[in-house]
Amino acid sequence: MFRFITVILAAALLPWGTAFADGLRTGRFVLSDWSGPPITIHFVEPDSDALADAPVVIVMHGVNRNADDYADNWRDLVEEHGFRVYAPEFSDADFPGAAMYNLGGIGTDGPYAYSAIEPLFSEIMERGGSAEGYYLFSHSAGAQFVHRAVLFEDLPRLIMAFSANAGWYTLPDAETDWPYGLNGASVDDAAVGRWLGQPLVVLLGDQDTDRRDPNLRRTTEAMAQGEHRYARGAFFMRTARDRAVELGVPFAWTAYNVPGVAHDNAGMAQAAALLIALDAEAANGGED
Repeated sequence: MFRFITVILAAALLPWGTAFADGLRTGRFVLSDWSGPPITIHFVEPDSDALADAPVVIVMHGVNRNADDYADNWRDLVEEHGFRVYAPEFSDADFPGAAMYNLGGIGTDGPYAYSAIEPLFSEIMERGGSAEGYYLFSHSAGAQFVHRAVLFEDLPRLIMAFSANAGWYTLPDAETDWPYGLNGASVDDAAVGRWLGQPLVVLLGDQDTDRRDPNLRRTTEAMAQGEHRYARGAFFMRTARDRAVELGVPFAWTAYNVPGVAHDNAGMAQAAALLIALDAEAANGGED
């Protein structure tokens, strides 16, 4: 059986970071220097004095394309931990439906949504600061975007990716047809091995178990992954672990069980923020 690590949402565990209760900057800018259409970026930043050392968090929105709400969900976390947060808005006009957002445009003529992430980080760094990499987070439909982006896109400056409460997954399985698996996706074993070695964190709310959720996909292939999102996340991790053993490659993914949280972006963002703060503290040598 796959073992989960439990995330305890306790601010007392977070010694690193600075509070910026009165020093936030919010707003938006446009990313245009990439291969696709212009994308509006909603941001929450600490003031300029704290910007240099602030960990960069890129937050992907869900199915409603409400990047402004997703950025706003991180406002208190920016104040508490001193992050800088950027939420790109992949409009339904330019990236219609799940095929162009959740699935990144794979198998279509584009635009290729996953390729916006690295140029966005470059644009963020033009705003100031000295971060060498970024954290990537999302919930639900955006969590689908995240776990697939780590496979299909070269993300050399990614520190850690968080996929929280995805509705269903692309399995590292060459026998299962795309998009539920990799058959037909032009992905070889070497690419799968690299994927399994990436810093991917799967966050699962242990109350995300509603079998009747109207937004829960119920295709035969999705139901084969589990009856609800929590079960599907566990199935995804077991399948990935077994595939790593089969390929003889390191398995770098981690699953965290988030107690008391159902299908709630804000609750999962708190769990991710805890892990980001702890990782940033470790990278900072444990210093305040």
